[in-house]
Amino acid sequence: MGGLFIETPEAKAEGMQTRLHFLVQEGQIRAEAVVRHIQSGKGLGLKFTALSEQDRPKLAALLTRLRGTHHSPRKS
Repeated sequence: MGGLFIETPEAKAEGMQTRLHFLVQEGQIRAEAVVRHIQSGKGLGLKFTALSEQDRPKLAALLTRLRGTHHSPRKS
């Protein structure tokens, strides 16, 4: 839970600070992050620098849900 990769065509510089706001099934999640690496035309690797104690369980639940749907085998 130290960071994430976001697919985006937007270009940002490494070291740039950013704020993230997610509105998802788990509720609203707010975090601050710094750009750690860039994949041109694909997205950004972000490292969290601030995440409130109340948002941590929501983020954990979101990641668990996304991992479950991402790795689930497709049914024919």
